[in-house]
Amino acid sequence: MTIVLIAVALYLLAAGWLALDVRHGRGATARAWLLPANAAVLLHGAAHYLAWHRSGSTDLHFFAALSLVGLGMSALTALVGAAGRMRALGVVVFPLSATALLVYALYGHSTRPEPLDWRMLLHAWMALLAYATLALSAVLAIFLWAQERALRRREFHGWLRALPPLTELESLLFRSIAVGFVLLTGTLLTGLLFVDDLLAQHLVHKTVLSVLSWLAFGALLLGRWRRGWRGATAVRWTLAAMALLVLAFFGSKFVLELVLHRTG
Repeated sequence: MTIVLIAVALYLLAAGWLALDVRHGRGATARAWLLPANAAVLLHGAAHYLAWHRSGSTDLHFFAALSLVGLGMSALTALVGAAGRMRALGVVVFPLSATALLVYALYGHSTRPEPLDWRMLLHAWMALLAYATLALSAVLAIFLWAQERALRRREFHGWLRALPPLTELESLLFRSIAVGFVLLTGTLLTGLLFVDDLLAQHLVHKTVLSVLSWLAFGALLLGRWRRGWRGATAVRWTLAAMALLVLAFFGSKFVLELVLHRTG
């Protein structure tokens, strides 16, 4: 629990540091937040590793999965932010990751995890990385919407200085969606190959919603390529596709594991 509390404190420190940078208009060269952010990411991963070592198996139940998605989002945020782009992501992502880790530490060990073979672990890790990448895309879409709205209304808030130009932000959004789409494709393919009961009763809704989300993200990328979709259209499609993905994974896990007390 000590590791968890230190990681949470470091996440909040990094987020607070970034918020001050944004408020005072410090440029992309301000990198002091990276030290607590990277340390928090390492401790976050260590907390899961130690829990798995104690239990003898990889825990991927609801709260563990939620925390691992937060870990992936934070790691990607630190990576992107280190390149001097989208530091403002950390103001949103780091507190979310801290909350997910704390909830996992408090409530995420009530059931003994079932052992998974390498095929299921590959499927699960690919899924978690896809969800983390596409969740970041959803945050970027919200930033894009807020930036466009502020510029249309000529409301030049200080936080706008923390965001890249509109076209660059939009480009970053579609690149992250493309990467997430490839990972989601791999997730569906490994599920098709390795999950024996993919169309079992308790997985049908999860499979259908995941495929619908994949189709929505694919349609958005195709619309961007063929018709130049951008702005509000891109935001709506991104958030709708992400909502389907959240329902597919966390919605089904919530019902199965926390309501029905079953694994799935």
